[in-house]
Amino acid sequence: MADNTMLTAVKMALRVSTTAFDSEINSLIDAAKLDLGVAGVVIPSEIDALVQTAVITYVRVRFGQPDDYDRLKRAYDEQKAQLSMCTGYTNWGDNVG
Repeated sequence: MADNTMLTAVKMALRVSTTAFDSEINSLIDAAKLDLGVAGVVIPSEIDALVQTAVITYVRVRFGQPDDYDRLKRAYDEQKAQLSMCTGYTNWGDNVG
């Protein structure tokens, strides 16, 4: 389950003010974190701006039917790739995020 800070940030990015979609948005936030984890990204306990931006982009790609799906998908893929190559966000070798 996503924390309230992340849920609030994602809802703001989606321009959603109702609680009607909270369950779906929370599921997408959790899926984003898992997807980043599959790419080797260690999600810090205190989520920083780069991880938050990637999560928001992931949710924007998958919530509803965005007109700019292709652009958002490319943006998320690039964010994920960049995070997965940064030693501060991975646990490759001796570097623990």
